[in-house]
Amino acid sequence: MVSEKLTLKNAQGFHMRPAGVFAGEMGKFTSDVKIKFNGNEINGKSLMNIIAACIKCGSEIEVICDGADEQAALDKAVELINGGMGE
Repeated sequence: MVSEKLTLKNAQGFHMRPAGVFAGEMGKFTSDVKIKFNGNEINGKSLMNIIAACIKCGSEIEVICDGADEQAALDKAVELINGGMGE
């Protein structure tokens, strides 16, 4: 298991488009991907779960990856979040 704490940088937070980008990219990995936010663990491969979490700009989250390709999944998650998911 690997994890990293990050701050969400895109201005609108995890709304529909960036949540879809994130979930879609994480779905390419076999590892489990979770987002820890406000004490809850959210399935990082589920668009609806990410949107329902209401994660806003400036929120601190922890991305947790566990599985065969966990480091690659975490690296991609960090790249997406630090890059603002294209926004």
